Amino acid sequence: MTTTGAHQDSTGRPARSWLWWGRRRSIALDVGLALASSFECALEGVGFAEKAAIPVPIGVLFGLVVGSVLVLRRRWPIAVVLVSIATTPAEMGFLMGVVGLYTLAASDIPRRITATLAGMSLAATLIVSFVRVGQDVQSADFSPEPGAWYVPTMAGFMSLALTAPPVLFGLYIGARRRLMESLRERADSLEQELSLLADRAEQRAQWARTEERTRIAREMHDVVAHRVSLMVVHAAALQAVALKDPQKAVKNAALVGDMGRQALTELREMLGVLRAGDSDKRHKAPVPLAAVAAAAAAAAAAADDDGPCIADLEGLVGQSRQAGMVVELSVQGEVREYPPEVEQTAYRVVQEALTNVHKHAVGAKVMVRLAHRGSEVAMQVENGAPDAAGGAADADLPSGGNGLVGMRERVLGLGGVFVSGPTDAGGFRVSAVLPDREVSVETAQQL
Repeated sequence: MTTTGAHQDSTGRPARSWLWWGRRRSIALDVGLALASSFECALEGVGFAEKAAIPVPIGVLFGLVVGSVLVLRRRWPIAVVLVSIATTPAEMGFLMGVVGLYTLAASDIPRRITATLAGMSLAATLIVSFVRVGQDVQSADFSPEPGAWYVPTMAGFMSLALTAPPVLFGLYIGARRRLMESLRERADSLEQELSLLADRAEQRAQWARTEERTRIAREMHDVVAHRVSLMVVHAAALQAVALKDPQKAVKNAALVGDMGRQALTELREMLGVLRAGDSDKRHKAPVPLAAVAAAAAAAAAAADDDGPCIADLEGLVGQSRQAGMVVELSVQGEVREYPPEVEQTAYRVVQEALTNVHKHAVGAKVMVRLAHRGSEVAMQVENGAPDAAGGAADADLPSGGNGLVGMRERVLGLGGVFVSGPTDAGGFRVSAVLPDREVSVETAQQL
């Protein structure tokens, strides 16, 4: 059960516990009703003492005790109603009977008990009223005398007037109170659900932001790192042969310039897509984060419109050969086209694997294998043990440790298989298998 506000006073702060009362004004109300009932019963006790032939003080004291029972109406409403029924023949406790029936009907006591006590009160009031009205008719001088219907009609009217209104009003107040309690519970439940939904939305938004940053970082790493690595390798070679072979030095310098321009072009493509995404968010409906990242990946894949593809692997291998690496490319199976995501991922896997060779295995021989199978395409880049005497040993390329992680994320995002690890010969092998099918951005995001 939720808090209904009955435990709080008018200042909105939790009230102290006062026996069975929740608030101080409830105590004031019940005590006031008990005093009024005691005063009424004390006055009626005078007449009861005269009729019962007992001392008047005893009748007054009896009325005070009976009337004070009304202070217990919230704690024991059944007892209050029973006392009012018991004192009905003494013609006292009418206020106590009315308030007691109202409290009983408004409480959570089972309806069968309420109906039974209300029927007992109605019967007792009807009997006393019938006797009293009959006595009044006999003692009064009516001209003409009322018919036989007069006494039972007046008795029934009086008993109903004292019993039905408080019971009906109590039932209404009780139903209204339970309805308000149910509405408060629903409001609290909805508030909790909204809070949970807000927390989940915040978590999803945070996850989406993290995923977007990861995607963008992976794309920038794949796009720029390879060409910059080759630039560093060529710069190291240029430094080594500048004095010995000026013609080769000029050729290496031209290669460094071409690679730098290609890296800048690809970087501009990526930044252009990101700026376009920010402009769409400012002027149009919000763009999904996954769509922005996927668009950035597609646009930053290469300088041309279609992005890198498997057919560009020959040129990629050629760039590594120009940097002094011994690379062999083996293609098996029937060459065919694949979805753009598969083509780009295959290219990036080979590209990152060759970049890692430039960084960590200078002078090692590299074997690049590409196999076109029935429903998939497989690629493998394997290098031998590094040669410490290699010509590019002084390149000293830094490594952030994100290459293998990015390759694994790309391949698994398309539902493929990725395996990497050292070989028995002291080299390193990177293998990936990609399915020949398109994977939507939403499916890749879920995976």
